[in-house]
Amino acid sequence: MTEVSSLTGRLLVAAPALADPNFDRAVVLLLDHDEEGSLGVVLNRPTSVGVADVLASWAGLAGEPDVVFQGGPVSLDSALGVAVIPGDPGPAGSPSRAERADPIGWRRVHGAIGLVDLETPPELLGPALGSLRIFAGYAGWGPGQLEGELAEGAWYVVESEPGDVSSPHPERLWRAVLRRQRSELAMIATYPDDPSLN
Repeated sequence: MTEVSSLTGRLLVAAPALADPNFDRAVVLLLDHDEEGSLGVVLNRPTSVGVADVLASWAGLAGEPDVVFQGGPVSLDSALGVAVIPGDPGPAGSPSRAERADPIGWRRVHGAIGLVDLETPPELLGPALGSLRIFAGYAGWGPGQLEGELAEGAWYVVESEPGDVSSPHPERLWRAVLRRQRSELAMIATYPDDPSLN
């Protein structure tokens, strides 16, 4: 079996031709990717449900918009927390964020982005969090499935930035992520929502 190069922490940006309505103009943060499959959350699908309505104890830590996001079509009755821990350099001579232990209840995924154990008391983790987003459900792919979709051109793979997780304007994220690319992908950001009207 060929070894799978990990895309954990990268973004999948839906190509305009991707036909699956679950992923139309989606931006997916990959939380896990290996030979056993892939798991991620859609960053740009806010719902109308407030975080306070389902996880009141975490509501004060949720970024704007402070609603639950639909992380994908799988397990919509489960919640995932994704948070950014700011890279605070600390006083001169102190260990960098990378050299210090991660906060209890937060597991690093990539760089400053990590998963939050929602069973952890928020007051323990809250002071360390820069931003928090709550997702209902996730996007999942079985072994080799994502690689097949990538080969078909369904997704563009790009680097993530910590601000992608907490974008205050999730409806603009698809275009914003494409626009910042230093390649022909930047031009795709201008692709019309409905090409038949062009």
